Amino acid sequence: MKKMILLFTLIAFCDLFLLQGQDLIIKKGVIQDSIRINDTIPETFAVYLPASYEPVGTWPVIFAMDMQGRGKQVIHMFREVAEKEGYIVAASNSIQDSLSIVQNTLIASRMFNTVYSLFPIHKQRTYTAGFGNGAKFASIIPSIIRPVEGVISIGSGIPYKELIDPKKPFQFVGIVGRSDFNFNDLSDEQSMSSTVKKFMDKRILNNYLLVFNGGSEWPDSSYLQRAVEILTLKSMNKNNIPKDSTFISSIYNRDFSTLNNFVTANDYLGAMYLGDEMLTKFKGLLNLDELKKRVKLISKVKEYSIQNRKQKRIFQKEYFIRYDFDYNLNDDVLTLNYNNLGWWNYQMGEIRKYSNSADPLEKEMGMRLMGFINALIEDNINLELAQNPVNEEALSYLWMVKTITAPKEFDSYLKIISDSAKYEDFGTALFYLEELLKNGYKDKSALYSLEHTALLRITPEYNKIIDKYLKDARYEIIEE
Repeated sequence: MKKMILLFTLIAFCDLFLLQGQDLIIKKGVIQDSIRINDTIPETFAVYLPASYEPVGTWPVIFAMDMQGRGKQVIHMFREVAEKEGYIVAASNSIQDSLSIVQNTLIASRMFNTVYSLFPIHKQRTYTAGFGNGAKFASIIPSIIRPVEGVISIGSGIPYKELIDPKKPFQFVGIVGRSDFNFNDLSDEQSMSSTVKKFMDKRILNNYLLVFNGGSEWPDSSYLQRAVEILTLKSMNKNNIPKDSTFISSIYNRDFSTLNNFVTANDYLGAMYLGDEMLTKFKGLLNLDELKKRVKLISKVKEYSIQNRKQKRIFQKEYFIRYDFDYNLNDDVLTLNYNNLGWWNYQMGEIRKYSNSADPLEKEMGMRLMGFINALIEDNINLELAQNPVNEEALSYLWMVKTITAPKEFDSYLKIISDSAKYEDFGTALFYLEELLKNGYKDKSALYSLEHTALLRITPEYNKIIDKYLKDARYEIIEE
C-alpha cells in the first residue's frame, strides 16, 4: 500500500516534531512507543530520534528486532550508541516468535515503509539488529526486504541459511561472548563441524566478529558502539557518506591501544580477534602497515601459539561432547529411555566441573556446553509441540531432562506434575513436586490451581510435601 508522505513541523525549541496525520508528537532524545502503522492496521512500533536529529538531510536507521514485540526495551539497549553516533532506531511491538517468518516479515516491511515515510532515511544506511532469536530474524531480512545494507547479530549464529540470498550481499557484524555456545560457529577458530565461515564468505559481503568475555547476554554498550562504527566506516569506504579522517583515526588509535592492553594482560587470543577486526574494517581507509606488523608479531609469540593450540583442542573436545549429547537425546526421545536420566545427571556434573575450572578456556567450554544442551532440549521440545498429534510421552521425557539441565527453570517441573496427574501417575507427580520445592519454588497458590491435579492435590502425600517446604498446606493431613 502506498504511504502518504507526512510533513514535519518543528516546534518547542526544536525538541519536538509533530507528525501530521497521526496527531503524534515525537520528542528528540526520548523513546517514543506505540506509534501506529496507520489507522487501519493495529500494529505499532517504538522509535528513538537522537538529540541531534533535524528533518533535513538523510539519517541512518537501525531496525531492532525483538521476537516478543518489546520495541521500547530493545531500543533502550541501542539508545546510548544511537545518540552518540547519530542513528535513528525503530523496533516493532507486533513481531512475535509465535508467528511465522512470513507473517513477521510482512509486519517488519510495514514498519520499514512507515519509518521511511515519517523520516528522511538514508536508504544506503539502513540496518537491522537483534539479540538471540531477534538476531536470527534480523539476519534474513536483507535477503527479503531491500535496501538493508548490514546486520548487527548479537549472540546468534547464522540461521535459515537457505533464506539468505547470495545475490544480495550485506555486512554482517557478529557480537558474541566467549562462553556463548554460538561462539564456536562464529569464531575464526571454528569447530570441526562448522561451515559457517565458508558460507558467510560466499554469501555475505564482509563479516566481522566482536568477541567479549561473557555468555549469552547483551554485551556492554562499547561493543554495540564498535558494531555501529563498523557500519559507519563501511559507508565511508563505499562513498555513501564523506570520509571523516578525524573519526577514522580516533577509532583506530583507540582500538590499537586496546589491542596492546590485551597483550599486556596476556590475552593473546583477544588481541588477535581485535587485530583481525581492525584489518577488515580499516581496509581502504588507512595505511595498515603498522597494524599488520603488530598482528604478525603477536602471532609469533610463544604464548599465543600455546593459547591457540589449546583452544583448538578444546573446540575439538567440545564438538565430540556436543555430538554425544545430540545423539543420546534423539535416541532417548525415540525410545523413551528413562534409564538414561541418570546419565544426563552425570553429564551435568561433568559440565559443572568444567564451568568451575581454574583454566579460563575450560571454564568457557563448560558454560558453552550448558547453553548448548539447554538450547538443544528447547529445540526438541518445539519440534514435538509442532507435531500433530503431539507425542506427550516424548514431551514429558524432554521436560524431565530439562529439570536436570536447568533445575531452576520451574516450568518444566510444573508441566511434569500436571501431565503425570492427568494420567493418575501420582508417584511421578509427587517426586517432581518435591524436587521443585527443593530447588526453591514458592508459589503455593499455583500448586493448588495446577491443571489436571484436582485429585492429586487433596491427597495427604501432596499436602505433606507442601507443608514440609512451604508450611500451611491447604488440605488437612490425616495420618492413618
